[in-house]
Amino acid sequence: MVGIIGPNGSGKSTLLKLLSGIVRPTSGQVAVSGRLAALLELGAGFHPEISGRENIEINGLLLGLTKREIAARFDAIVAFAELEEFLDAPLKTYSSGMAVRLGFSIAAFSDPDVLLVDEVLAVGDERFAHRSLEKFAEFERAGKTILVVSHDLDLVAARCRRAIWLDRGSLAFDGPAAAAVERYRDQVAQTEAEAGIGKRREPERTGSGAAAVKSVRLLDAQGRSAERVRSGAPATLEMEVEASAPLADFVFGFAVASSDGTAVFGTNTDIDGFRPSEFSGQANVRLEIPALALAPGSYLVDAAIHARNGTPYDHRRAALRFEVVADRPAAGVWNPARRWNFRGTIRWDAAAGAPGKGPAG
Repeated sequence: MVGIIGPNGSGKSTLLKLLSGIVRPTSGQVAVSGRLAALLELGAGFHPEISGRENIEINGLLLGLTKREIAARFDAIVAFAELEEFLDAPLKTYSSGMAVRLGFSIAAFSDPDVLLVDEVLAVGDERFAHRSLEKFAEFERAGKTILVVSHDLDLVAARCRRAIWLDRGSLAFDGPAAAAVERYRDQVAQTEAEAGIGKRREPERTGSGAAAVKSVRLLDAQGRSAERVRSGAPATLEMEVEASAPLADFVFGFAVASSDGTAVFGTNTDIDGFRPSEFSGQANVRLEIPALALAPGSYLVDAAIHARNGTPYDHRRAALRFEVVADRPAAGVWNPARRWNFRGTIRWDAAAGAPGKGPAG
């Protein structure tokens, strides 16, 4: 599975059109080994006035299948697309998601050696996207090749073995997918910094104001502020906090989510068995993570101070965004070893846990 990444206008879709034979190269050569199927622009190859049933038959012929092969695979195509009740309706009555499901199903069941996919899966719903990725994995196990044009860099880093980064029609990088995504993100960040854009908006925050989260940072293994860390390396989440008056009922917490909002990990001092007795003035609170064992991608951090019953004093949502890079893709649930560290005017009762001595320390 090979990802093709790059900004709009870099030549990604043109490359797939060259490979599929829709466009002829003005110079050079294109060689494809085996049967090829392409799922390019939405609705390409479909006739809107005829039914889904007739479009399956016509598209199958265009992909090189015989009428007998189309008949043998017809039920599987319809079942995968989940369009049984709409099969005899004109294609112009289909939603964009339904058309994508039909196009992908026809292409997948044409048994191609090479499958070209140009971003159209972004139109489908999440369930169909998952099933499509399962189909990709099945193709890989069978020794087939999938080329995917996508702006979903997390998907490319996690699912592709190789990625090609195009920039204004030229090859910028060709190599392991995680490395390609990392280099491309570096270039985008540099471009945004030079243009003075990409500044974050003030994060959404709620709470009574009895205490405030003044700032949130991610620190690398050397204690430096970082926006990008390597998977498995030590890292620390830090917040600078302030209470206008002494507080006896308070909890500090962090939560990490993927860029699409899916919860990854969350904890607070109460969960981890630490109950400091008083907080006043300014303080520095750190959650030290010996190994930030996240899959490569973008992540968001919430930071909060609240009462033990959950009433927020200050809850800052998406207060921090950071990137994780890795040499190879990974997936799964993350729940790392962790410990808390406190500095400032926070006192401990003798009966309360202290950093390094609590249940999670």
